[in-house]
Amino acid sequence: MVDAATGAAGISVGARRPSLHKLFQRKSTIAFLMALPLILLISLLVVYPAFYSLHLATLNKSMERFVGLGNFEFLFKRQTFWMVVEQSVLFAVTAVVFKALIGFFVAHFVHAIPSKGQRKWRGMLLVPWVIPPAMSTLAWFWLFDPSYSAFNWIFTKVGLGTIPFLGDAYWARFSVILVNVWFGAPFFMIMYLAALKSVPEQLYEAAAIDGASWWQRLWYVTLPMMRNIISITVLFSLIVTFANFDIVRVLTAGGPIDQTHVFATWAFKLGIESGDIPLGACVSLFMLPILGLSAVFILRDINKRGNEA
Repeated sequence: MVDAATGAAGISVGARRPSLHKLFQRKSTIAFLMALPLILLISLLVVYPAFYSLHLATLNKSMERFVGLGNFEFLFKRQTFWMVVEQSVLFAVTAVVFKALIGFFVAHFVHAIPSKGQRKWRGMLLVPWVIPPAMSTLAWFWLFDPSYSAFNWIFTKVGLGTIPFLGDAYWARFSVILVNVWFGAPFFMIMYLAALKSVPEQLYEAAAIDGASWWQRLWYVTLPMMRNIISITVLFSLIVTFANFDIVRVLTAGGPIDQTHVFATWAFKLGIESGDIPLGACVSLFMLPILGLSAVFILRDINKRGNEA
């Protein structure tokens, strides 16, 4: 009986060892274990602050009393909040569209250059993206300065009137979007350039043999092959642009009269400058549903194309 029990235990252990060995041989398990430290770090730096923001949003200004959805109701009744929502959407969507278009055409321009000259052009065109945004925005602030604007100096020399770039609401929004496009377009360019290099030349050759024009090759060959990378790049840029803080803060600080505030800068004004941290947390949380819906639609489109393929 003892030998039988020992044999059964031995068989059980022996059966367990191959299963554990097989588990650790799987690439997915190894990848998960290697990514586990990063997952834990993200949980500490992102997940915990997110839940803590939800907790703060339910407190009163002194953070001593639970008010539930009172802060959200207060924001819904403020006209400034809806103006910030409109400006944030306008700022993010307009900037991302122009960055995508400029990046797409510049990537085609660089791709058409012989390989020896591409490195020089890539280096020069990536300079706006490499420079820290706050530092480059200070240079743009000098270009837009109402008293010493380099642009207005040129306009005056050629007989044109001066433009209140930072003093008028329309021009202030234009200036903020322009600086964001200047900063972010190189990121689209380098991503699209990498996607263009992955398109097989045989597809272009086959399209040329069939008599396809330049526009037809772009529409039926290039765009379908780049759709996934275009969608992912747009999603990533949309998230970063919605959460933009430094460009608006340095260039206009939300002015004139709160006309250029976005979620991040208005949350900073309410939470830090005005001392109402729960209200600032409420404003920052409104980015979550907007970006969540955008991510769902874009990623669902990518998965749908992947299943069709």
